[in-house]
Amino acid sequence: MRLGGCLSGKFNGVDEWLRAVRSIGYAAAPFPLAPGADRAEVREYLAAMREHNILNAEVGAWSNPLSPDARERDEAMRKNIAALEFAEETGALCCVNIAGSRGAVWDGPHAENLTDETFSRIVENTQKIIDAVKPKKTKYSLETMPWIFPDSPENYLRLVEAIDRDGFGVHLDLCNMVNCPERYFNISAFIDHCFDLLGSRTLSLHLKDITLADALTVHLDEALPGTGAMDFGRIFARTAELGPETPMIIEHLKSNEDYARAYQNLRARITDGGFEAHLIQ
Repeated sequence: MRLGGCLSGKFNGVDEWLRAVRSIGYAAAPFPLAPGADRAEVREYLAAMREHNILNAEVGAWSNPLSPDARERDEAMRKNIAALEFAEETGALCCVNIAGSRGAVWDGPHAENLTDETFSRIVENTQKIIDAVKPKKTKYSLETMPWIFPDSPENYLRLVEAIDRDGFGVHLDLCNMVNCPERYFNISAFIDHCFDLLGSRTLSLHLKDITLADALTVHLDEALPGTGAMDFGRIFARTAELGPETPMIIEHLKSNEDYARAYQNLRARITDGGFEAHLIQ
């Protein structure tokens, strides 16, 4: 398994980006360029990642293919197809997006997000994206979410079976599915349940932590990895059962100093749990 992450801020070229990646210690990272980037620059980044053994973990396609606005929906579909093509070109492990939202906020809750109609739309959208590209080296994936399909391992498995494409794989964000006190207080068992149902199909993971506030009614918040309730030891134990190149990507932090703290926290958990032998560095 590979421990990696995102970075904060912009970088003036591949050397500056590479210094930031290596200073933290990442062995995997999202590809730092987007579709339409200069071809020579793309080749520079790919060469640097190969030379320094940094896995190209994902290409993001962040957009809303379920938007109530037809123009936004169409643009999102074009963006997802372009991102999947770019992931195929660059050899990224996966192209990842959320399924979208039926509301104006692209990743927000909405009364229609968890309906059968929306499930069917997600299946149709995903099939269209994959069929437009027919990827051979990468796969398209949907990040788990608290209020959008796939919101549970059961619903993710339903999506996998309904989409029925070899070019589709699972992207696990366990934190995003901890959307109630029951899952929060039984987080280790929930992690096992997710891996039991989805582990063989899992391409990569996002790593975040979570806290439950002592305030009414229910307040669940992301936290810097190592400072909340997430059972990272269980995550590492189960990820070690997957392919040796499986990336775990730290995300959603405010500064590179926070990313470095999170990385060190997780490396300590890996050492304490005896998982060093499974870690590619």
